[in-house]
Amino acid sequence: MSIKIFTPEQQGNGNFNGGAILEKKPIPFYHEGGGLKPYSNLFYWAHAWSDNGSTIGMHPHKAFEIMSFVLTGDIEHLDTKNNKWLPLSAGDVQIIRAGNGISHSEKINPNSSIFQIWFDPNVQETFTQPASYDDYKVGQLPVETFEGGTVKIIKGKGSPVQMVSEDVEIKEFGYTPGKYELEIGKDRVASCFLLSGSLEAQGLAVQQNDFFLIKEEEKIALNVIKPSSIFFILSPARPSYKTYLELQG
Repeated sequence: MSIKIFTPEQQGNGNFNGGAILEKKPIPFYHEGGGLKPYSNLFYWAHAWSDNGSTIGMHPHKAFEIMSFVLTGDIEHLDTKNNKWLPLSAGDVQIIRAGNGISHSEKINPNSSIFQIWFDPNVQETFTQPASYDDYKVGQLPVETFEGGTVKIIKGKGSPVQMVSEDVEIKEFGYTPGKYELEIGKDRVASCFLLSGSLEAQGLAVQQNDFFLIKEEEKIALNVIKPSSIFFILSPARPSYKTYLELQG
C-alpha cells in the first residue's frame, strides 16, 4: 500500500499583496519548500483564498495547462486572448492552455477560494502551439449518484472539459457517513484533497484540508465519519513523455 497524507502544516505556503491572498500548496513550485515535488503530469497545486478580496496583477504563462476551480464565492479573470474581465462562481472551472504564451490577471473576490492546478501536457509540444482559454460553468458538469453519495464529473465521461494533458480524470465526490471503496488502478495515481468532513482512508485519519496521495493501489477503503467532500484527480503513474522537471535534469 502506498498512501501519504499531507496536513495543512506540511503543505507549502504562499501569499500575494502582503497577505491579502493566502495559499497552502500541496504541490509547491519545485524550488519552494513543503508539500510534494511534481509527479505524474501534475506540476503545481495551490489552495488560495481571500477574506477581503485582492487582485493578482498581469503575468505571463507558457506551455502548461493551468486550471482554476472556484471552491467558494467568485473570482474574475482577464487575459490577453479575451481582453475583458470574465466572472466565475463557485463550482465553475477555468482552463488556460498556455501554449506559446498568454498573460492574465486574476481577482479573488471577498470570502472566495480556489484551487489553481498546473498540468504538464508535454511542454516540448505545447510550447509551440497557440494559447487557448475556456470557462465551464457548474451547470455544464454532470453529476451522478451512487448509494450514499454523489460524484460531479469535472473532467471525464460526459463532461465538456477538454484538456491536452493525457489520461486525466477530475471528480468531486460527496459522501454521507459509511464505508466505501475508491477505485484507483495500479497504473494510476490519485491526488485527493478533503474539502470538508472527516474520514479514514485505508485506516488512516484524514481531516478537512488534508491532501492525500495514493499510488500502486487498485482501490482503497474509505470509512466516512462525517459528511465529506473529496476533490479527486486521477492521472498516469508514468506519463508517456518527459515531464518539465525531467527536462530540467
